[in-house]
Amino acid sequence: MRVGSVKEIKNNEFRVGLTPDNVAAYVAAGHEVYIEKGAGLGSGFTDGEYRRAGAVMLDTAKEVWDTVEMMVKVKEPLPPEYPLFHEGLILYTYLHLAADQVQTDALLEGKIKGVAYETLQEKDRSLPLLVPMSQIAGRLSIQEGAKYLEKRFGGEGVLLAGVPGTPKAKVVIIGGGTVGTNACKIAVGMGADVTIFDINLKRLEYLDDLFGSRIQTMVSNDVNIERAVTEADLVVGAVLIPGAITPKLFKEKYLKEMKPGAVFVDVAIDQGGCGETSHMTTHDDPIYIKDSIVHYCVGNMPGAVPRTSTIALTNATLRYGLMIAKEGLEAACRKSDVICSAVNTYDGKITYKHVAEAFDYSYTDIKELI
Repeated sequence: MRVGSVKEIKNNEFRVGLTPDNVAAYVAAGHEVYIEKGAGLGSGFTDGEYRRAGAVMLDTAKEVWDTVEMMVKVKEPLPPEYPLFHEGLILYTYLHLAADQVQTDALLEGKIKGVAYETLQEKDRSLPLLVPMSQIAGRLSIQEGAKYLEKRFGGEGVLLAGVPGTPKAKVVIIGGGTVGTNACKIAVGMGADVTIFDINLKRLEYLDDLFGSRIQTMVSNDVNIERAVTEADLVVGAVLIPGAITPKLFKEKYLKEMKPGAVFVDVAIDQGGCGETSHMTTHDDPIYIKDSIVHYCVGNMPGAVPRTSTIALTNATLRYGLMIAKEGLEAACRKSDVICSAVNTYDGKITYKHVAEAFDYSYTDIKELI
């Protein structure tokens, strides 16, 4: 199969879909790999490294899109890339379609085979292609939140860990999954006073065993969340329903009850956000202030640390990408329910229920189409 990767065009997105090591693995498996010149520079990979790994370097993104049968990216395609689609192309990347009707329509119109990292689910119900970026985003949420608590950014001027004789900052984490657990690790490590919410009692038991008396675990409901956020200095939204629009658990009414200058970091923003007052921001302009609360809602948080993020992501995606390239998407789906779970669009049809439900579109099981 002809496999390729291009330079990401999302604001301040420096990750890349394939590393030179990935290229070498595809080439060793008998595939041809095409890379846009300069695609890996943001993550520290030179064109020379790609050439030595066996890639063919092309001058423009269009040349790569026109050549390949499978495009391996990091982020969803943006409108300038839609004209580059060709029917039957396998697009292997994060898509987050339930929060993006324009992109969904473009994939359907282009009859793109959209294989989404975020919905690929293993037999144990784990999300192996979402985990590495969730780990990074969770850890970054505390790092970024601590920065925007500084007065010069509109924050209340609180040091997360405090110092002897001063109170520690109160951190509230809504969601105890991968993002929330990793946020908790960093917040606890920095010495903050941490409360974490989840609806799953077994998950709360796990977190209690993991962190012990260093955190407070709480059942997630409106009353408990409202009570906690009114005292919080930093709130992290870490809610996820795989492939679906995120429920709005952080209510607009909370803002007027919170401390002026408190910070809300919505890690779920790429799936629509878990805050009623959330809207997507970029690394160029990452925050806005609503009712005296600083909102950080960057949709590609891991892009800020592209070297770490690219290596972590491609460590996970390579295995499944090689399966698709070897078998073709249809045969891979027939052999593996795991690959099936990642297919969101196919031949002009939506093949993932949560995406269809988001826009009231019709849904077709991928197994009926292959």
